[in-house]
Amino acid sequence: MTSIEPEPRQLLGPLLEGDEQATARLHARLAATAAAEGILDVAYRVLDTPVGSLLLAATARGLVRVAYPRQGHEAALVQLAQTVSPRILAAPERLDAVALQLEEYFSRRRTVFDVPVDLRLASGFRRQVLAHLPHIPYGATESYAQVAAAAGSGRAVRAAGTACAVNPVPIVVPCHRVVRSDGSYGGYAGGPEAKRALLALEAAA
Repeated sequence: MTSIEPEPRQLLGPLLEGDEQATARLHARLAATAAAEGILDVAYRVLDTPVGSLLLAATARGLVRVAYPRQGHEAALVQLAQTVSPRILAAPERLDAVALQLEEYFSRRRTVFDVPVDLRLASGFRRQVLAHLPHIPYGATESYAQVAAAAGSGRAVRAAGTACAVNPVPIVVPCHRVVRSDGSYGGYAGGPEAKRALLALEAAA
């Protein structure tokens, strides 16, 4: 049975109640030890952004998951435990580079992400779609039909839409730049408001 590693406060209970600094120091030591001993496979943190708090998770290969609040952070961690590894720990410093680039993006100081991405949660045609999305320029959009064709199967428009809908690393892999042929937004993992906000952000740059 898979499980998520407990937080230090859960392990030590009342010993650390009211001492947030001690908790943070212990957590940092625990994360460092786990990484050094090769028992930390997935590190995660939560980042507050203009489109809500985002769960960021990474493996040794790179960013593996970005989850919006409406998707459920706990559900995303459970999925990672089941599909990647149950050895998961909150280790914010492992996501510092991703967090910094996201902050730069939301402040209109970054138009391209250059952090490594781990796309193991996607395969086949869906992975081909995700591989194409970073080639859609900042501030531009493509239709699902265009994306399907670019991914090698022009008739697979619905499959391209599904690939965007289940994109495990939204924003960094910009599925928000894919819209319907009539120009309407279409679906989005973060909800229509988040998609509208991201497109407006890029259009204003």
